[in-house]
This record gives sequence, structure tokens and C-alpha cells, in this order.
Amino acid sequence: MTQNHPRPRTEAPSPLHPLDNPARSSLTGPHAHFAERRGRILRYPVDVTPWLALPDVPDAQDWADVAALAGPGGSVALAALQAPPPQDWEIVFRAEGVQLVDASVDAAPDPEAVPLGPRDVPEMLDLVARTRPGPFLPRTVELGTYLGIRRGGELVAMAGERLHPPGWTEISGVCTDESVRGQGLASRLVLAVAHGIRERGETPFLHASASNTGAVRLYESLGFRLRRRTEFLSALVPATLPSAGGTRRPSLR
Repeated sequence: MTQNHPRPRTEAPSPLHPLDNPARSSLTGPHAHFAERRGRILRYPVDVTPWLALPDVPDAQDWADVAALAGPGGSVALAALQAPPPQDWEIVFRAEGVQLVDASVDAAPDPEAVPLGPRDVPEMLDLVARTRPGPFLPRTVELGTYLGIRRGGELVAMAGERLHPPGWTEISGVCTDESVRGQGLASRLVLAVAHGIRERGETPFLHASASNTGAVRLYESLGFRLRRRTEFLSALVPATLPSAGGTRRPSLR
């Protein structure tokens, strides 16, 4: 259920590139129908994807609204922050990432790739559990097109679309079962998903862990280039938050 701050706050249009704060660009653009809002904070439903979007320069009220959405001790997934969380927020996960954009991708459909939808979610979740490509939840498939390759009727590889800033679409959920690795299935699916994005007149981009050098080299070989380095964080909401008078109060939903 969408939540609203009792005193709506406005902000000027962001001067940043849409990919500098891609979750926010998505939730104020093509993915606005997913947006749950409190004050200036936007997030996807928790069964769609964990990403939460802050303003380009969050203030104390913004962090209070994040806390209200997540609840005391709740975990929030943050990316592309221009400033770190407040000091009393415990960071439980931190990873350097890279953002890559289509420079010369030879996108093409793949004859073996089949569309995946809600009926395929149990198989998709099972494949994700085996391969761990990153967050994929029961409703993630609603974010865009997902394609898969089956062998013997079993789903063994997939890739799809996640964040959707205006004019751009992120390729995500790229994974291949260990039994068929080395056959180029991931590359074929990335190119097929990129083809669909290009057909809409948009530009593909993606994120990867900076430490996953093999994946980064693969994407670069397909024609993606580094646009920027970024950071992915997961932080815990404190059990109590400072009030306007400086004392501390329990954080509320």
C-alpha cells in the first residue's frame, strides 16, 4: 500500500544524468506505477526488487522517511548514493560496482530464447538460488522482458530487464546453470535482451560487481563500455532515531 508523507515536499528536477541515480530515474519515469512513496523517498514493492531511491542530496527528513518505510532494524538496499547514510545506520553490506553502457553491442535475437513470465517464476527463482546473480524476487519478472533457454525442458539460463530510466533499460538477472556454462548462453541472452531494448528505441546498460572481473570482461567483449564506478550498500535502520529536539525516539512505520 502506497504511503504518503503528511507534508508533501517538492524538489527541483535533478541536474544529474538519469543513470547517476537510476532507481530514482526509473521510479519517477517509466516505472512510476511501481513507486511507493513517503516524502521524497521512493521504493519498489518489496517483492519486486529491494532498491530504494533517495533524492540526489538527501537530508535528515529523507533519512527519517527511509526509516519509516523500512521500520526499526529494517534493511534497506541503496545504490548510487551521493552521500553516505547517517553515522548511526549500520552498514551490513558494501560492494564496489561498475555501470556499463552500450557502446557497440551487436544486439541480435536468439532463436533458442523463449519469453518468461509469471508462470515461470518458480523455475526462475530456483535457477537464481543455484547461481546467485543478484536480487531476484517473486515479482521481479514484472519489471520488463525476461528471456530464457531451456534444455530438456529445464530452464538453464536467463536474462532480463530491471531498472528503466527514461531512454535506458538495465539488463539484469543474467545467470547460467553450472551444467551448461562455457556454451555462450549468457552472451546470447544478453544480446537478445539488448535487441529488444534497442527495438524500443532505448539504450541498454547494466551493473556488475567490480570484483567480478570475468563478467566485466565478458560484457566489454560484447560491446559495453565503462560509464562510471558506483557502490552498492545495505544498511540497517537504527532502533531509535533523533527527534527534532535532539532526543532519541523509536523509529516508526
